Amino acid sequence: MLEITPLRQEDPPLIAQAFADIGWDKPVAQYVRYLDEQIADDRPVLVARVDGTFAGYLTVVWVPYYEPFREAGIPEIQDFNVLPRYRRQGIGTALMDAAEALIATRSTTAGIGVGLYPDYGPAQRLYVLRGYLPDGRGIAWNGMHVTPMQEVMVDDDLALYFTRDLSPA
Repeated sequence: MLEITPLRQEDPPLIAQAFADIGWDKPVAQYVRYLDEQIADDRPVLVARVDGTFAGYLTVVWVPYYEPFREAGIPEIQDFNVLPRYRRQGIGTALMDAAEALIATRSTTAGIGVGLYPDYGPAQRLYVLRGYLPDGRGIAWNGMHVTPMQEVMVDDDLALYFTRDLSPA
């Protein structure tokens, strides 16, 4: 059974280990910081579990680093991860549903950035299918817009940002 809850005190080492088991470096300290930010109401963290076992998570940042979202008061969904063995089972969709419901309590618009290399292909498709549209500002690296002829590293910080209108129909 799928359950989505806020990040719990005991979660940081469990989550870090789940990612270490698949070769991803996601240190315990990152999740301890997320827990502190969640307690401060700066970054809610939604954790998905299947039959009690960690499957994925995402965070919502109320005041994002990405300037256009910050200036417009658009909360941003960040650090969205579902473990590979749990993908294509509706877990990502359930996490997004929960995040959008949470955002809708404070804003009529949700924002999200997505990486541009092939590992992000499934996320790119998911966001478009959910009705997210590019924000029209082009790509950004580390939250700053890229200008023509500018050289940037193609890494997790090179992203295209999208928004979705959450207004009731």
